[in-house]
Amino acid sequence: MTKRIFRSVFLACLVVFLAGLALVVGALYNYFSSQQMDQLRMEARLAAHGVELNGLDYFEGLNDGAIRLTWIDADGTVIYDTDANAGAMENHAEREEFREALQYGTGEGSRTSSTLSERTVYYAIRLEDGTVLRTSESHYTVPALLLGIIQPLVLILVLALILSGWLASRLAKRIVGPLNAIDLDKPLDNEVYDELSPLLTRLERQQRQISDQLDELTRRKEEFAAITGNMSEGLILLDSTGMVMSVNPSAREIFGVDTSSEGRDVLTIDRSPELRALLEKCSGGERAETYISRGEREYMLTASPVAAEEGRNGTVLLAVDVTEKRRSERLRREFTANVSHELKTPLHSIMGAAELLQSGLVKPEDRERFLGRIRSEAARLVELVQDVINLSRLDEGEEFPREDTDMLALAKEVSANVADEAEKRHVTVNVTGSGGNVHGVRRLLWEIVWNLAENAIKYSKPEGGRADIDVSTLPGGHVRVTVSDDGLGIPREAQDRVFERFYRVDKSHSKATGGTGLGLSIVKHAAQYHKGRISLWSDKDGTEITIDFPKN
Repeated sequence: MTKRIFRSVFLACLVVFLAGLALVVGALYNYFSSQQMDQLRMEARLAAHGVELNGLDYFEGLNDGAIRLTWIDADGTVIYDTDANAGAMENHAEREEFREALQYGTGEGSRTSSTLSERTVYYAIRLEDGTVLRTSESHYTVPALLLGIIQPLVLILVLALILSGWLASRLAKRIVGPLNAIDLDKPLDNEVYDELSPLLTRLERQQRQISDQLDELTRRKEEFAAITGNMSEGLILLDSTGMVMSVNPSAREIFGVDTSSEGRDVLTIDRSPELRALLEKCSGGERAETYISRGEREYMLTASPVAAEEGRNGTVLLAVDVTEKRRSERLRREFTANVSHELKTPLHSIMGAAELLQSGLVKPEDRERFLGRIRSEAARLVELVQDVINLSRLDEGEEFPREDTDMLALAKEVSANVADEAEKRHVTVNVTGSGGNVHGVRRLLWEIVWNLAENAIKYSKPEGGRADIDVSTLPGGHVRVTVSDDGLGIPREAQDRVFERFYRVDKSHSKATGGTGLGLSIVKHAAQYHKGRISLWSDKDGTEITIDFPKN
């Protein structure tokens, strides 16, 4: 670094010195040239005055000097020259300074010899008789001038080299010396010149950053411990040999172990064939999954290899509680089976009645009864299919157009719609409340109230029962819809399941009352679609279902 600084400073000093020398020489050359031209002008004026007074006699009285005088006729013929035979000289009619003097009264010119060592400057003035008097003088060109002072120039150049080298050496040591003396452990404690302060400040900042990064790593390690400690999933970390490095609290609870399992073989935690097969598959570098049961809970156990450049560096075991997921899958399978069963029942009834009618085995007086059975079973089938479609659309999260719906007016429409069924069962339907608007899907809101009202009518007292629908706005702006009946109620053990698909409390009673078994499921999903909260109360004196819709 010192050498590079020395070379840079040395060259800079040398270039500056030589540039300054060239500027000085140029300025002096221009100055002396200007002085020379002024002298020529003065001599020309003096000589012109003498020639006009004395003619050729003026030249005879002149002493030899540095300035040359030439008297030229108006046609360019040389009349007299102080340094040459006028008769032997060529015509000067084309000379620059001669033409300018004839035209403007004075003229200037300069010409350099073919050797480039000498330059002649001319000044001409027109006399009263039309002739021209010219003065001229030679001086050195810049190359000739430099050639003439070559020895002093060489001396000056040597001195410049010596001075530049000395200055460069001093400056290089002055720059590099403080850098070599810096204490990198305490950058800001160094006493150096101000130019190094930004560098030292940056070093100090970088040291702080390194320290902060170490602190951050420590903090993240603690956070990792805190996160894994509060995970609901079980997490086990294994090294490349299958030894347990870490077991979080959830994993200890799942497998019934404590911290003493750390540092031991993973098979001391669980010796099940599922875990052995999982680890064997993962040892080949593949991610593997299996299911294990612990008590009443089911877990999905995932083994993920931790790759490194030299091979597998370890394994991560993650145990996730999938009890509810498996339960949902089981319910989905049950739903599919129930749908198939529910579809087959009316279809078989329709096919049986149709075959009897087709075969002619039905008496004429019984044909209307068989046709009515076909019609009722077909209607039940259509209702079932529509309910399944509605549930599917709700499950898929389909978006429906929303609008502000007056729930009290909607309840009255539902009451009018179920009036015939209520009259048939001798049930009184009452609609009360102060009302309230819900911004939602009117068709789904209709399904909620209609299904609740239909169930209240079906399960009220056989004779003289009642079904009440109340719509009111709570102080917080929530809209509450309450549907109640005075039937036998729902057993406590069945209250958590009545909203499941195809679930019936009393299957024999359900056959008598009809329905698809999907009504309350539709109510539940439609309420969830509107972010409503549903609650159920029931005892031997009746049932009450309440849905609270959020404020618009």
